[in-house]
Amino acid sequence: MFTNREQLVPLRSLLRFCKSRYVLRVFKGNSFRILPFILSLIFALVLGSQSLSSPPKLTEVLWDTYGVPHIYGKDNRSAFQAFGWAQMQSHGNLLLRLYGQARGRAAEYWGEKYLESDRWVLTMGVPERARSWYKGQNSTFRSYLDAFAEGINAYAKEHGEKIDDEVEVVLPVKGEDVLAHLHRVLHFSFVTSPEQVAQVSQEEPKAGSNGWAIAPSRSASGKAMLLANPHLPWSDLYLWYEAQVTAPGIDAYGATLVGVPVLAIAFNDYLGWTYTVNTLDGWDAYELKLVDDGYRFDGKVRPFETETFSIKVKQKDGTVRTEPLVVKSSVHGPVVSEKGGKAVALRVVGLDRPNVLEQWWDMARAKNLTQFETALQRLQLPMFTVMYADRDGHIMHVFNGDVPVRQKGDFQYWEGIIPGDTKSTLWTKIHPYQDLPRVIDPPTGWLQNANDPPWTTTFPLAIKPDNYPPYMAPRGPMSFRAQSSARMLAEDEKISFDEMVEYKHSTRMELADRILDDLIPAARKQGSELARRAADVLETWDRQANADSKGAVLFASWVEEMDLDKAFSIAWSEDSPRTTPDGLADPKDAVAKLEAAAAKVEKAYGALDVKWGDVFRLRYGNVDLPANGGHGKLGIFRVLRFAPASEGRFQAVLGDAYVAAIEFSQPVRAMALTSYGNATQPGSPHVGDQLQMFAKKQLRPVWRTRQDILAHLEERKEF
Repeated sequence: MFTNREQLVPLRSLLRFCKSRYVLRVFKGNSFRILPFILSLIFALVLGSQSLSSPPKLTEVLWDTYGVPHIYGKDNRSAFQAFGWAQMQSHGNLLLRLYGQARGRAAEYWGEKYLESDRWVLTMGVPERARSWYKGQNSTFRSYLDAFAEGINAYAKEHGEKIDDEVEVVLPVKGEDVLAHLHRVLHFSFVTSPEQVAQVSQEEPKAGSNGWAIAPSRSASGKAMLLANPHLPWSDLYLWYEAQVTAPGIDAYGATLVGVPVLAIAFNDYLGWTYTVNTLDGWDAYELKLVDDGYRFDGKVRPFETETFSIKVKQKDGTVRTEPLVVKSSVHGPVVSEKGGKAVALRVVGLDRPNVLEQWWDMARAKNLTQFETALQRLQLPMFTVMYADRDGHIMHVFNGDVPVRQKGDFQYWEGIIPGDTKSTLWTKIHPYQDLPRVIDPPTGWLQNANDPPWTTTFPLAIKPDNYPPYMAPRGPMSFRAQSSARMLAEDEKISFDEMVEYKHSTRMELADRILDDLIPAARKQGSELARRAADVLETWDRQANADSKGAVLFASWVEEMDLDKAFSIAWSEDSPRTTPDGLADPKDAVAKLEAAAAKVEKAYGALDVKWGDVFRLRYGNVDLPANGGHGKLGIFRVLRFAPASEGRFQAVLGDAYVAAIEFSQPVRAMALTSYGNATQPGSPHVGDQLQMFAKKQLRPVWRTRQDILAHLEERKEF
């Protein structure tokens, strides 16, 4: 029954108590009363000390006081069912709405505003491919998907009053709905999206991330450490859901996106991993020359394959109108635009790889690097850099994803519109795992990624770009955020767990450190009285974006006035990737821009030294707090992006979403935070309940042992 020494300690203490003179004295005269008491005490202790690695006798969800579900499955299928139930309790309205969109029927359910979403989902073939993927799962894992859907449906049946009436139309949910949602999220929101296609990669990406892996040689404890820190929008399909899943063969803690039935970022007693959005080009736009009803390809005219859909659109009066959607497809993929005798067709990686959920499941069950890589080598996950660490002391960076094997061109070439009239540009294969940029246990003892190409993961370089095809990843500038990330790791020879958490919350602006020493004297020498006052504010500013930082608003406003691509006298260089660019190219123009920014700030807020947190706010649910952190382009590691709110203020809408700091000691030490809380369902106390800690730059302890969970228990659900 007891599987480790830690569990025996409290039982031995109880037995010693039972043998004490006092108990024996009482026992003599009251045996019929004291015996049941002792037996019940032992029984309670046994339940509270049950090892998470022991197969549970029943399936249950233990909810802790932060709304994190700890799922104990008597078998794997039961664990999936309980996870479906848990996600509905926390995010039921959102989950059903996302599944409705993944079906391509959202306009039918909820009206005109979802029409473009339905067109995109149907044009990309999401529902049909999901049905095919579902049939292609092995029977065991298909039963897990069905179980997750059953958990969703069971919660809705038992607690229908807690689900909005307008989303109940999606019920019942099926296993194929789970795959459709996953497919829409991974391939047609992350790999590519309607916004990316419309702008041909020019739009600023919504997704970002930081990730660190620190080897024992650079860790103060002599244990490997991992930092997980995805940056995503604080709404819609991008929301993270934190959970623990325990069943025979698995005990994993981490987070996944709402509606996904397995953990996507996770750790167990042996290892852990996180992702960063990598610079992988997983889609291409091909220009087709139209001829009659077809297109020219390799000197011949080929007909399009066509499919017609009838999209139902719910009207305000409750009636439904129907409109046709004709989807044309070439050998490249579906046509997304057609104009002036030309069309553009889209080709996306990974559409023939339906088993990412099973891959994630097996990654979470792995106990060492070999087992983990065996799962990762399947390349079912179409993109994302993988950062890894384990208790054996290994660290790893993998530029993971489905990279097309291309016959020519560099990364920049494939970012543009590609000629689609020849098979020489039509890729049909992807690079195997062994071809991908990857490093294990570098001599430096640390790895980082802040959405920079794989070449800058550690210094001196462990992955050299000349060893890979020029289209594998760009060789462009290392961002200021990535430079800040690398600097913090490189400058500390022995990083403690607490220091890693502190560095994670750094709001220092690398850009300010790079350029203020030129801007301030130029403003004092060449500027007006306003510019000189602005220089004084910048001189005394702490160069951080903390809530009480005075000068950060002014500096950020000046950056908005500047064209950073032309701002520096010394351009970024591969030979000095962490110290360039540098110097002001045009001090006179920079001072003029500072005057313009200062005038705007003073007019809007009545002072040049307004506090950062007075302007930039953390607002979620009923919470409204001063923010810390800012845009990564400023070189801030603690990333937040803001949208205009009322009265000249801005509120956080994207950035640090889920944070986990893990040290692979025995037992594992871990702290985490889900910035906006672990629920969106109306009435839940966990909507925005972690934002206070976010504002204070704090993480909360991760409770993984049953004893800790029961000590912080909010609710228990048995199945």
